[in-house]
Amino acid sequence: MRIPEAKLIEVLTRHQELEARMAANLPPDEYVALSREYSELGPVAKAVSELRAARSELAGIEELLDDPDTDAEMRVMAQEEAQELADRLPELENRMLVLLAPKDEADRKNAILEVRAGTGGDEAALFAGDLFRMYQNYATDHGWRVEIMSASESEAGGFKEIVGRVSGQDVFARLKYESGVHRVQRVPETETQGRIHTSAATVAVLPEAEEVDIAIDEKDLRIDTYRSQGAGGQHVNTTDSAVRITHVPSGVVVQCQDEKSQHKNRAKAMTMLRATLYDHKRQEAEAARAADRKGQVGSGDRSERIRTYNFPQGRVTDHRINLTLYKLDRVITGEALDEIIDPLIAHDQADRLAHMGMAGEG
Repeated sequence: MRIPEAKLIEVLTRHQELEARMAANLPPDEYVALSREYSELGPVAKAVSELRAARSELAGIEELLDDPDTDAEMRVMAQEEAQELADRLPELENRMLVLLAPKDEADRKNAILEVRAGTGGDEAALFAGDLFRMYQNYATDHGWRVEIMSASESEAGGFKEIVGRVSGQDVFARLKYESGVHRVQRVPETETQGRIHTSAATVAVLPEAEEVDIAIDEKDLRIDTYRSQGAGGQHVNTTDSAVRITHVPSGVVVQCQDEKSQHKNRAKAMTMLRATLYDHKRQEAEAARAADRKGQVGSGDRSERIRTYNFPQGRVTDHRINLTLYKLDRVITGEALDEIIDPLIAHDQADRLAHMGMAGEG
């Protein structure tokens, strides 16, 4: 599809307007908001300039070819250049379409990553630990930071539940596709007959909400304190430093016992609560928008089985896009996780373009 020139000019004009307004003496909040929009619009404005330059160059060459006074040698060169530009234009147009497609406003946010053991007992808890380490390694490779918010260890190792905050550039944009049920098929170390067991863990990736995203009234909160407990239920300190916060209107409960300071645990719990409430708000809005769109990759439905890790065959399969990789050893360490996430992002972008009525044209 050929993007109208008026749309391209609109993007450039907005970029220039933002630049001019940022040069004025603005209040800090307004400046931050404008600079963020300016930064996000930068790659779009660059792609617009490249597309317009290619169109202009092709128009000039076509004028040359239409001129009867153009000599034969020049005409051959012009035809070659025109063909090169004609071949390049669809690629530039498609890149623009991707950049102009509706964005998830939460993509730029940090994320709260929750991994919980599902069916499968001790083996599920071990798998939950494997998954969280996979994300930790993946985060390190991308220059992100992972901070443990809350953890409940199982007696056999691994975690019944572990929650972390992942901060860095484009964290939610990449990790959001991990939400769902992850299934593992392998022979547990305790299995004497060599039988393959199937167990599962649930991953939830929530965009970290800022105070401007979610307003929480202190009157709506019930805050309880208690002593932190380790694996097996033993107390790990002697003061009531652990914090449990209940948001009464929604019934959402969060808790944090990772820090020795009650104040720090409360701050972390509030971060988790804000993210949970913001996620509920996003899920409701997405459900309303996507009522007629079935099976969207980025839906983040935590009840859906999204991926299977088959250790005996060294195979990992993402069921949403029917992708199978025989490199489970590199995926589970986080090294090859991008080889699954990149196709998921491409699939999601194609879906967004299709619902703009722009896919498969031009």
